[in-house]
Amino acid sequence: MKPLNTIRLNHTILLIFCAQNLFCLKAPENGTGEAALAAQSSDRGGICKSMVESNGYDCEEHWVITKDGYVLNVLRIPLGRFVGCRKARNRPPVLLQHGMLLAYWNWSWDELVAYDLPATFHYVYNQTGQKLHFIGHSQGTLMVMAAMSRDQLLNMLRSAALLCPIAYLGHTTSLLSRFITDNFIAEALHSLGLYKFDLNDLITMRTLKIICRIPSVDCSNMFTPYTGQNCCIKRSKTEIFLDHQPQPTAMKNVIHIFQMVRRGTLTMYDYNDCDENIKHYGQPTPPAYNMTCIPNDLPIFLSYGGADALSDVNDVKLLLDCLKHHDPGKIVVQYIESYAHADYLMAEKAKEDVYDPLSAFLNKLP
Repeated sequence: MKPLNTIRLNHTILLIFCAQNLFCLKAPENGTGEAALAAQSSDRGGICKSMVESNGYDCEEHWVITKDGYVLNVLRIPLGRFVGCRKARNRPPVLLQHGMLLAYWNWSWDELVAYDLPATFHYVYNQTGQKLHFIGHSQGTLMVMAAMSRDQLLNMLRSAALLCPIAYLGHTTSLLSRFITDNFIAEALHSLGLYKFDLNDLITMRTLKIICRIPSVDCSNMFTPYTGQNCCIKRSKTEIFLDHQPQPTAMKNVIHIFQMVRRGTLTMYDYNDCDENIKHYGQPTPPAYNMTCIPNDLPIFLSYGGADALSDVNDVKLLLDCLKHHDPGKIVVQYIESYAHADYLMAEKAKEDVYDPLSAFLNKLP
């Protein structure tokens, strides 16, 4: 059996079918049975126990093998807590996809689009026999939009919910993102052989959690340099977040994101070398992802915040301009002026402000 390889994606929260994606490793040479995979990639009581089962939901682990031989650990909530929900049949699957710092190693989001997302879609589709609803946050939206723009996965997709959509980043006001971008920090670290971008070392996280337990300290502000000023994060949610996040990501992924910030364009990873680009793409410059190619009849729920420094209002307007020919009966656009990037995950009233309208949107679909 091969040893643990690098993580490609991490977890998010699961709604009806599965969450994506907790460990990533090479498939064992002597078979890919669930027992063998579980030995390498078990959640070990992590997300299932601390965030799902503790709230009264069942939680299952599933393993998905990608075309390039990696194993994704996928978490599934098979049933709701209430009797009516538990008796319902033919429940449509809903796949949730996390954002950037919930992932790691030597790849960019191009590989997530090419390998991880299709593998997970096919697994859910084959398990349920149904098309799935997709809900993405941040980079999760970028992945599905990139796939849709290339006419991929549409035969398995029922709808797409885009929370804090990331397609264009040229107007981002995130102080941390701008600092790293303007000073080419990620590129410098990558050139020194540092391929893992990790903010979650044990000592730092333990220290942060101790500090955040001090009554006079408001740790919800610690996200501001990256996400913008979040309005409504619950103190208790911050501690839960620090138990599991932020996760490592690939330095190459960071570079790719900051190429988008620097250039304001949406293309595949640029190797900054004509020969390398030709080797990978057959052309001297990286191919673009064209958001105008997203099908006009796909049901879409798009929500963005006025205080979001990453999914900046001006960049979202560029995306909406690409969707201007979308069937008006098939798209819902929600704008929450006070919300920033992390509010969508941890705001005290996120259920009422975001997820109730999203659920209503899903429930109206055939």
